[in-house]
Parts: sequence; structure tokens; C-alpha cells
Amino acid sequence: MNIKIATTLSLVALASWTAGLAVVNSAELQTLLDDRHSEKGFRTLFNGKDLTGWDGNPKLWSVKDNAITGQTTAENPAKGNTFLIWTNDTPGDFELRCSFKLVPGDAEGFANSGIQYRSRIFDPANWVVGGYQADMEAGPNYTGILYEERIRGIMALRGEKVVWTKDDKKQVVGSVGSAADIEGSLKKGEWNDYVIIAKGNHLQQFVNGKQTIDVTDDCEAKRAQSGVLALQLHAGHPMMAQFKNIRIKTLALP
Repeated sequence: MNIKIATTLSLVALASWTAGLAVVNSAELQTLLDDRHSEKGFRTLFNGKDLTGWDGNPKLWSVKDNAITGQTTAENPAKGNTFLIWTNDTPGDFELRCSFKLVPGDAEGFANSGIQYRSRIFDPANWVVGGYQADMEAGPNYTGILYEERIRGIMALRGEKVVWTKDDKKQVVGSVGSAADIEGSLKKGEWNDYVIIAKGNHLQQFVNGKQTIDVTDDCEAKRAQSGVLALQLHAGHPMMAQFKNIRIKTLALP
């Protein structure tokens, strides 16, 4: 065989092998959010018309403009953090997708809400829920963090990759992105997209396509493996929180 041809073929083979290796390495580095453009296997949790399948304070929760709407006013405040609870299941391993919008109700600019998952009901009469929360706010700091309502508080700030140890100690072990970049991607007063992935003791959250936290919860005494889903309406200044396109897919562990 011509030496020049043989050399060329060898270089082509080497390039092909290197490209294949890169694909493998890329796949290994992917997060669980590897099918974010696919809707296969998702079911809808909200029919767009009424609150069938949900339970909350009817004075605070309704459907407006085809969106679940929690609203407080000066005349009709929330006396404490209250929640709209999904009543049809207590998911364990899942991916949840939705869109949300927060609108302050006065000049203070306050609006705070969240999506509870793998949570439990503390006070059924007042729709009080505690547990993991994908946080969101109108302000500059908390949208995208992992907060544990009524239990451990802030579990991961924006951009943090965290391990909670068996003895319930927080260890920041890396980063999933810049808090400033996450903040810059938010559309204040408009619709934003949230994705939550819970698989085993691994929790991930994404807002507008950017990963905001990555948490491994090794604290068996406090972690939750399943529980209720709920939407928060925060006590405080008047505000409105809206949600639409809420859908979920069950994930199977290996």
C-alpha cells in the first residue's frame, strides 16, 4: 500500500476513535437532565381550567388566565406560609417541569414562592407543608436554591454542588454554575421554566435551562425519598404566584 495513503487512513482511524471517546466522556459528564427536549412519559398535573386534584385555601388559590394562581392582598393576606397540595400521589423518583411567574403586589417588590417535593403535611387544616422546596422569588438571591421548609432551611445556594453527610453536615464539593449567570437568565415578572429531578438521594434543579443546584442527601435521618408535591404562597407583602404547564414523569432507579 502507498505509504501516504496508509498514513492518511491511520490518521482518519485515530480521529474517529478520538471522537468516539469524546462522546463517551461527554455522556459520562451529562446531568440527569439528558432528555430535556422530550416530553415522552410525562403526565399533566393541572387541567388549565380548575383546581381538580389540588387542595388549598380557596380564599387564596384560584385559576386565572389558565394558570394556577395564588394571590394575597392587603385585605386578604396569608397569615402564614400556606400551600396548594397535589392530592393524587406522593412521588418518589421523578422529573417535574413547569412554568412560573411572580408578581409583587405593592411598592415593596416582595414576591416569594416555591415548589415543594418529597414533602409532608404538617397542618392539614391550614395547608401547611414542609420538606424540600425549589425556591423562587422576585428578589435577586433565592430563585433556584434548594430550601427545606420547616426542617434544615437552606440546603444549597445557587451554583452549589453539595453533599449533606450522614451526620447532617453540609459540604460544598463543587459548582454547577455562576449565581450571577443564573440571576441574569431570569425574566422578572414574566414566565420562567423550572425543572426538578429527584432520583434516589440525588436532587437537581434547573431554571430556564441553567442548572442551579446539585445536592446529594446522605443524611438518612432527615432525607425524604418520597412525599407530597405542593405550591407555596408566602406570608408577607401582597403578591401573586402563578404556575402552568405542570407535568411529571416517573424515573426508574437502575
